[in-house]
Amino acid sequence: MQKEFINRFARKIGALTIAACMAFSLAACSSDSSSDSKKSDSSKTSQSTQADTMTLSKMTGIRATGELGQKPKVTFKTPFSVTNNSYQILQKGNGEELKDGMQVCSQQITLNATTGEEVQSTWESGPECSIRIDANQLSSAYYKLFKGQKLGTTIAFGLNAAQTAGSNAQTTTADQYINVLTFVSVLKTLERATGTPVTDIPSNLPKVTLDKNGKPSLDLNGYKPEDKLVVQPLIQGDGDTVGENDSVTVHYTGWLASDGKQFDSSWDRGTSTSFSLNQVVAGWKQGLAGQKVGSQVLLIVPPSLGYGSQGQGTIPGNATLIFVVDILAKY
Repeated sequence: MQKEFINRFARKIGALTIAACMAFSLAACSSDSSSDSKKSDSSKTSQSTQADTMTLSKMTGIRATGELGQKPKVTFKTPFSVTNNSYQILQKGNGEELKDGMQVCSQQITLNATTGEEVQSTWESGPECSIRIDANQLSSAYYKLFKGQKLGTTIAFGLNAAQTAGSNAQTTTADQYINVLTFVSVLKTLERATGTPVTDIPSNLPKVTLDKNGKPSLDLNGYKPEDKLVVQPLIQGDGDTVGENDSVTVHYTGWLASDGKQFDSSWDRGTSTSFSLNQVVAGWKQGLAGQKVGSQVLLIVPPSLGYGSQGQGTIPGNATLIFVVDILAKY
């Protein structure tokens, strides 16, 4: 139970409470049977409102030493009592300033606040890069805290399990943790797909045209969907290959195959979207894994690999979906 709880906390802080189906767009949300994916729109609206009104409180008593941007040595008097939504800036960095639109990579340590024991660390593996400095993707409190900080900055966050929604009866007063996050780098992302246009595209597929900024438009071209996944590169990038468990930053637009009606587009929101391929519908995971950064990919996702008979939001049940996806970065 402790490991599961800590992992959930690390994801919460690392992703800055960007719940996949709340901060990401509809198309990026998984259709699995988890309770999160079944929440109603009103519930998501309520959560979003709570995130917008959440405030952070400062805590004191924690110390970090060591070279900026490297794994810090964190000390505090034990037992240390923490509350949710509390933080302390332990080290002020001297690197690049974090600005709107930046995709930031961080390293983390999770410490038991009662004993001081280190229970989890990413420093021995690799950074987590899902933090995007964007008022539309972060809660207001985290956005205000992180924008303007510099690389090398280390911040501690408190989590008291007894105060956390969803904690069960097994949680004890000893389940208090300190998550120590250090900004280590900025992930370089493309603004749109770059590379070589693909010329041998089957003539029966929908036709895609791009405006001057790169947003795609779709002509169904009389296309009749079949119950299979179609993965057709439109632009072949030459960046790193996306793995099936990687996270990606993308621009995309989605349409219903039945009538060509657009139901979602990151281009219209004016910002790209980041997510793990483990958080999306199976058609996205299968279709994007193996593609290269810089590519633009046409995905035609049957209901069995999308939202099934239930549908989601404005997507009706048993809908075949068409997406054009620009892969801007992977991590």
